[in-house]
Amino acid sequence: RRETVPDDIHGMWVSQGVLTATGGMTSHAAVVGRQMGKPSIVGAGDLVIDEHRKHFTVNGQTVKEGDWVAFDGLTGEVKIARVSSHPSEILQVVSGKMAPEQSDIFGRFNQVLSWADKFRRLGVRANADQPDQAELAYKFGARGIGLCRTEHMFFGEGRIPIVQRMILAEREEDRRAALAELLPMQREDFYSVFKAMRGSPVTIRTIDPPLHEFLPKREDLMVEIATMEAKRQSGRALEEKKRLLARVEQLHEFNPMLGHRGVRLGITYPEITEMQVRAIMEAACRLNKEGLKIVPEIMIPLVGLVKELRDQKTVVDRVAAAVMKEQGIKIKYLVGTMIEVPRGALTADEVAAEAQFFSFGTNDLTQLTFGFSRDDAGKFLRVYQEKKILDKDPFATFDAAGVGQLVAIGVEKGRAARPDLKLGICGEHGGDPASVHFFHGVGLDYVSASPYRVP
Repeated sequence: RRETVPDDIHGMWVSQGVLTATGGMTSHAAVVGRQMGKPSIVGAGDLVIDEHRKHFTVNGQTVKEGDWVAFDGLTGEVKIARVSSHPSEILQVVSGKMAPEQSDIFGRFNQVLSWADKFRRLGVRANADQPDQAELAYKFGARGIGLCRTEHMFFGEGRIPIVQRMILAEREEDRRAALAELLPMQREDFYSVFKAMRGSPVTIRTIDPPLHEFLPKREDLMVEIATMEAKRQSGRALEEKKRLLARVEQLHEFNPMLGHRGVRLGITYPEITEMQVRAIMEAACRLNKEGLKIVPEIMIPLVGLVKELRDQKTVVDRVAAAVMKEQGIKIKYLVGTMIEVPRGALTADEVAAEAQFFSFGTNDLTQLTFGFSRDDAGKFLRVYQEKKILDKDPFATFDAAGVGQLVAIGVEKGRAARPDLKLGICGEHGGDPASVHFFHGVGLDYVSASPYRVP
């Protein structure tokens, strides 16, 4: 693929690996691939990909559908060849394909972790959106989920048409009707993830990406409409495509990462937040009745102004109170935010007046501090490293000197305003050993990483 987008998630799931021409450490393919345990090599800029003819060309060599390609997801090496490989013993034990007692290395691995448990201060959580990912992370030793991305759940089977209907709705009542269909699906998702974590804390982020990501690509729709018109097709199908394109045009943004997403979506369409909070609280109530005490942590993304968080916290508290009254049960829950906008870190004392926890979203915080696009920086970061302008890719290893100051300010100001403020990090840096030393030193309570990076 040239790049992946959220609705490629099913294709990624059945793939052995992902190779893209554009992207970087924190672009979609890299983040999702890492979470799924798929080797994902992104930003291979020399690739010339022809999806229609089902081949790509690199350095004068053409690779067709059916040819063998081998990836090394750790080094980024790609070979146009068939290379023998086998999964590690640890992975075979964790996935249930080998009994723990059969593996000497698993025994040693467990021993090292048990020694570490006696001394460590820092908690380790996982970034997981699906029950199987949560189960895997728990077996690897994670005790909690630091980031559950709810939008990834919207791509489950049969859900995209409902999500698209919600986005295309021009009246609130039509939007609410579509959300009512999504509610039981989200409730079941949260129930399963909570259950997989066996009572350990789970932080659920409300919807984050811009809505256009759930719709077909603008360029694809234009081609489809032009093709239908060239064939002199008319009628309802063509009108539907044109209506869809008109809505995609309405939602189109020049800078989607800086646009209508995160908390801004929740403020504009509070009914989306309402549905998600209801699903979370109903799932927690159900488990509580089954004897498993759950304390949901509801996280509002992209907050830079305390009034943004206050707006969404009001919605959360209102819906939570209604659900608990209906269910006849009291559930403890926390409301917090991702600190990923520099202003959120600089005004952390104000934000902490409304937030019971912070989780530093260092992917966006790095992007917004450097002014580097997460998805495009791969084109020049290699040159920066070769010329020693940067020692390391700041999306791979945390920039303690620059972005680290914002984290330190956020920790200091946040804790000064609320001494019991829970602090974590859920960006991709949470799985990088060099970065973890910084987060430990600055006083965070936990780091959160993709399941396969937990060890």
